[in-house]
This record gives sequence, C-alpha cells and structure tokens, in this order.
Amino acid sequence: MEIKKEIRLKESIKGQTANYKNFPMVPRVIYGRGSFDQLGALLMPIRKNADAPCIFLVDDIFEGTPLADRIPLIFNDQVIFISAEEEPKTVQVDVLVANIKNGFTELPSAIIGIGGGTLLDLSKAVSIMLTNIGSASEYQGWDLVQQAAVYHLGIPTISGTGAEVSRTAVLLGPDKKLGINSDHTVFDQVLLDPELTKGVSKEQWFYTGMDCFIHCIESLEGTYLNAFSQTYGEKALDLCKEVFLGNLSPLESREKLMMASWHGGMSIAYSQVGVAHALSYGLSYLLGVKHGIGNCLVFEHLQEFYPEGVMLFNKMKQRHGIELPQGICADLTEDDFDIMIKVALGMGPLWENALGKEWRKTITPQKLRSIYQKI
Repeated sequence: MEIKKEIRLKESIKGQTANYKNFPMVPRVIYGRGSFDQLGALLMPIRKNADAPCIFLVDDIFEGTPLADRIPLIFNDQVIFISAEEEPKTVQVDVLVANIKNGFTELPSAIIGIGGGTLLDLSKAVSIMLTNIGSASEYQGWDLVQQAAVYHLGIPTISGTGAEVSRTAVLLGPDKKLGINSDHTVFDQVLLDPELTKGVSKEQWFYTGMDCFIHCIESLEGTYLNAFSQTYGEKALDLCKEVFLGNLSPLESREKLMMASWHGGMSIAYSQVGVAHALSYGLSYLLGVKHGIGNCLVFEHLQEFYPEGVMLFNKMKQRHGIELPQGICADLTEDDFDIMIKVALGMGPLWENALGKEWRKTITPQKLRSIYQKI
C-alpha cells in the first residue's frame, strides 16, 4: 500500500492543472470535555432577535435525558426530536423546512444538529433549504446550491462519520442516495465534546468507527490522492488503529476516535471515497441499511480493491467480537439488484477516485451483482 500510495501522490503532483479545488473548512470549532456547556455562549452573538429562534434538531435517543435539559433554550427556541433509525431523506427535509417556515414569522437565527451523522446531515440540509427554493431532492449533486444557508452548528454524539466537517449532507431521495455537496453545506461552527459519546453501544461504536476507517483506506488508496488529503488520512488511519487495535482507556478511545472522525472527514474533503461507499449507497437506497453497517457489509468483500484494508478490518472485527448480519441480499429479485447497481454506478466520482478515469472498463453491472450477492 505504501508503494502504491507514493506512486499515486507523485502522479497527482505531476498531473496538476490550474483547476485547484477551493473548498471551505469549518471556520470555528470548540473542543474539550464539557464544552457542550458553552453552547449558549456560542449562540448568543448570532441570535438576531426574539422572533428568530434557534432550532435544535436532536436525536430522539436523548429525549427525557439530562443532555436534553442542558440545551440552552431562550425566547421561542424549539427542540425537535428526530429518530435516527432510518437514513435521512429529502422528503423529511422538506417537511421540516415547511414546518419551521409556517411556525415562525422570521427565519431561524440558527439550526443546531445534535446527534450522529443522520442528525448532522439533516441539520445541514434544513439550513440550506430554508434559504433555497424547491425540494431538497433538486439539490442532490455537486455545487447546485445558490443561496447561503441559515447559520448552522453541528454537535456529534457519536464519532466516525465525518459529517461534522464535510461539505455534504447525504440524503435518500426519490430516485437516488446522494449528498447536497456545496460550499454552503459546511457547518459554521462545530462543538466537539468527547463526553457526549458515552453510552454508545459497542456495535454502533464499531460500525460508525469503521465508516471513518474506510474513509481513510479509500482516500489513501484513491487516484485523487494529494499531499493535503494524505496528511489527514494517514493521521486518521493511525488513530483508528490505536482505537480499534490498541489498549486505550475508554476516555482515550472517545477522544481519539473523535479526532479520527475529524481528520478522516478532512481527508475526503479534498479527495473522495471509493468502492465501499458507492456500493453501500445501493444497499441504503433499496434496503434502508444504515450507512455505517452498510459500509462494513460491503467492505469485507473488497479484497480485490483494498487487500490490506480488508485484512485490518477483519482483524478489528475479530478483536471486538463483531458478527455482521448475513444473507442481506439472499431474497432479492433481479429488479432489486438492478436498482442497487444503478444507484452504485451513478456515483461516478467515487469510482474514478478508486480506479481512475477508465473505471467503466472494469466495473460492470455483472461485477457489482456478484459482490452484492455475497452480502
């Protein structure tokens, strides 16, 4: 892997043109145990007036818990508890936006997402659609957003997705799973408090952590690799190895996985993910398989593309006693496979990053079907 990585890095430098990416980064971030208690102070300067509330979109797992009581509500602020059991949908974004617009005389001062990747992506999408006309499904793609979003702040309560730092809000639409990828999607502020990730189940901790690990493998093995993405990706990968193969205390594990998630998200911000994510999108679209476990289900069958990464993945899975579901695709029809394949093949930039511009010569519907049939 090191030799291939070095070759790709040299090739990327040699082939550079004037078309450099100019992606935004999260402008402000606060980190530390207990930093959640600074939320009220962070929001005060951006509050416009009493009629422009802060809207908190919160994972409903926190309803009735001490964390919910710590949310700094004033004026007409509203907390909306949302289930994260299913992938976020464009229609869900549209309903939330309509309800917010109908419920208040002014646009909110801020949208605050508190939860995992589902809640963070929902909050990013809602903040965008409050200022852009039409349905969220019309903005699934790259750089389609024209108007700046409402101020939005992200607070992850589980680590791994990288949603807190990415420029995309991944949504299930009527005919595809695809992100709202734009400069306006990036959070204006992120709050990273490792204490908030306490209590996450071992399985969810593993699946979401593996999302980060797979980000790193796909970025570092990709043709889009450059010194920027490599620097972040290598650090995130090292942190993942410490968390999942080392002997860290629970506190160290929470802190380092939170940083791995941040660095992994930064790595793909300037490069791209790859084969596992493209195939996982097909599973999510058809079967509603959540993103983290979907990546795991796919990745264990990708030795052809990421041999060293799959070896490490299996070692981590064994270390933590994780048993992945079997036979997910056993009873699917030919039409079902065709739908998943269509969604996966629609992720052109992911395939190009993984295999180069000629990826269509090797990635055929038959090849994708053979992988799905193993899951």
